[in-house]
Amino acid sequence: MDHSFIRDSRGDRWFTVFNYVVLTLFLLSVIYPLLYIVSASFSSPDAIVSGRVWLWPVGFTLDGYEAVFHHKLIWTGFRNSLFYMAAGTAINVAMTILAAYPLARKDLYGRNFFMFLFVFTTMFSGGLIPFYILVKNLGMLDTVWAMLLPGALGVWNVVITRTYFQTSIPEELLEAAQLDGCSDFAFVRKIVLPLSMPIIAVITLFYAVGHWNQYFSAFIFLKSQHLYPLQIVLREILIQNNVNMDMLTTVVDVQNAAKREGLSNLLKYSLIVVATLPLMIIYPFVQKHFVKGVMIGSLKG
Repeated sequence: MDHSFIRDSRGDRWFTVFNYVVLTLFLLSVIYPLLYIVSASFSSPDAIVSGRVWLWPVGFTLDGYEAVFHHKLIWTGFRNSLFYMAAGTAINVAMTILAAYPLARKDLYGRNFFMFLFVFTTMFSGGLIPFYILVKNLGMLDTVWAMLLPGALGVWNVVITRTYFQTSIPEELLEAAQLDGCSDFAFVRKIVLPLSMPIIAVITLFYAVGHWNQYFSAFIFLKSQHLYPLQIVLREILIQNNVNMDMLTTVVDVQNAAKREGLSNLLKYSLIVVATLPLMIIYPFVQKHFVKGVMIGSLKG
């Protein structure tokens, strides 16, 4: 008699069914809004206003995306967000590695004190007004530097990167490199960085998402529209319901009042899709490192 297969009890089967039902409901609650936004972005304005869009596009059209890419402020915000994300992430990753590697070295004198100073900033801060005054006195108000330098280092990312260096880079490698006359900078460049691609991919994703979604710093420090990131443009269009049709080029015909209103609604859905697309493109390239990276610091058996 084969005893390798043990049938679940009736209670276990009901429990499994209950889990699948609950998880399916959670999945639908997440998937449906996303699917609705994508479907609405490809639907006709009349179908959106009349509520005929439920699951699939109704009256397929690309007018919304045409309006997005012919809206001057949206295009400027999209370009600015890409720049802030690329430049800011490069600065963040470089600063994080430069801070984390020395803190991972046991021969750094006073490293516990320096680590305490880093962690202390996560529990206490000077507040928004002193922060604003500092940025102002440094002459960074209404400049791209206000979006790049104040948040150049994330303490949590320093902690997990330092932990990765401590647990994944053997001290024997450093000793062997020093015997061969390798300097610290050369050791980091030639050995540490190639062995640390998983954690670099993780912090790059964290920083990139943070920069792409950056809203508050831009809202506080920027005044010029030509410096606005895409999130500020989203705020004006989605929250304040402020769509300036004068920013559209003549390619899109918006002379009729009803058509202007319909295109305004369609533009919102298309803009949401366009705003989330870059991160959806980036994530598949780093997701294979993501699970390994976020588990750094967990207990090992």
